[in-house]
Order: sequence, then C-alpha cells, then structure tokens
Amino acid sequence: MSFAGKVVLITGGSGALGAHMASTFEARGATVVRAGSSMADVTKPAEVEALIDTVVREHGGLHVAVNAAGILGKNAPVADLDPDTWANVIDVNLTGVFLCMKYEIAHMRQHGGGTIINIASNIGTHVRRPGMSAYAASKAGLTALTQTAAREYIADGIRIAGVSPGASDTPMSYRPGESTEDRDARIRTVTPAGRVADPREVADAVAWLASAEASFVVGHDLVVDGGTTA
Repeated sequence: MSFAGKVVLITGGSGALGAHMASTFEARGATVVRAGSSMADVTKPAEVEALIDTVVREHGGLHVAVNAAGILGKNAPVADLDPDTWANVIDVNLTGVFLCMKYEIAHMRQHGGGTIINIASNIGTHVRRPGMSAYAASKAGLTALTQTAAREYIADGIRIAGVSPGASDTPMSYRPGESTEDRDARIRTVTPAGRVADPREVADAVAWLASAEASFVVGHDLVVDGGTTA
C-alpha cells in the first residue's frame, strides 16, 4: 500500500486515532497534513475552504482526504437531550464532513480525481445505544452521505467510501469516570473479539481502503468492530 508522492489530509488529526492514521500513511510514503480544530473549524465553510487551499498551496496537491473530525456529545435520552448538544453533534459529525467533502471534491474534480474516506461508527447504521441518539443519528447520516456522494462522483475519478469503527483504545472509548479495567470488562460483554481495537488496526483498515489495492471499492462502509455488529 504505497502512498509515495501522495498528499493526505486528515481532519480530526489531533486526536488519538488521527495520530495513528497519520503515522500509518507516513510509513507508506505519504505527506500527511493533520488538521485539528486549531487549524480549521469544520463547521465553518470559509475555514474549511481555506484549509483545503492551504494544503494544496503548501504541499502541491490533495490526493487522499480522511474526514475523521467528530465528537460524542453529552449522553441523554431523547426527551432529556439539550437542543444545543444535538445541534453541536450534528454540526461537527455530519455538517462538518459535508463541508470538508464539498471543498475536497471541488479540488479533486479539477485535478484528476482522488480518494475520500469518511470515518463513521458502528453506532448509527449498525447498532444503537440508549442515550446516544445524536451521535447515532449523525453517524448514520454520515454513512448515507458517503454512499450518495460515492455514486455521484466516481465517474469523475473520485472514489469515496467509509470506515465504521467500534470501540478502540482511545479516550472516546471510556464512559465518564470509568477505569480501564471497567471499560475492558464492559467491552467483553458486547464484543465477540473480547477487547477494544488497537487504533493501528483501524488505521490499517483506513489505509487499505484509501489505497490503490481497493480501487474498485466504492461507497462501501467497512465495519471494524471485532464482531460487535456481525
């Protein structure tokens, strides 16, 4: 899976999973730009457009985009969910990826194509958890957005697909106040593999899906969750 000569943009790149994805692409020869919230607020069109322009200007192009910016939000049943929490989760997880795709696609259409991988979740299309309605709705919507865009732009040489991870060994896998031992015991009850993913396992799946080896994989939602939704 060589990415020699390729420029890879990872939004949400300041997070734990973003760091592992960056090192995975770099090990395969890519120039990687990790964009955290300090570089661009993905909910603001002007900032996203400026981010893409900056990447292209400073690195000479954009060949692969991994849209991984996302938040969990505060858990609550639907009737108790604060509207601001709902709006924030939808803004970052769904609208934010829409905006990233909008400007990534615009560039790629004019420069010979490219690949976009959106990071969704097994919570959403595949499984629901009580108290996580905003997160599940945002990620299910992201999967639908990914698959729709994949059909729209493959003829332009832009291949779009998604990865839906389960719990991996990052801060987002913990509930408030939960110890590692408590988290691992909880995960063993719901995951046939009996553990959280090593973030490198998710990063390897993302790299494969973004690579030329997956060139005929279009619009696919690759679930990486240890059998939780099997």
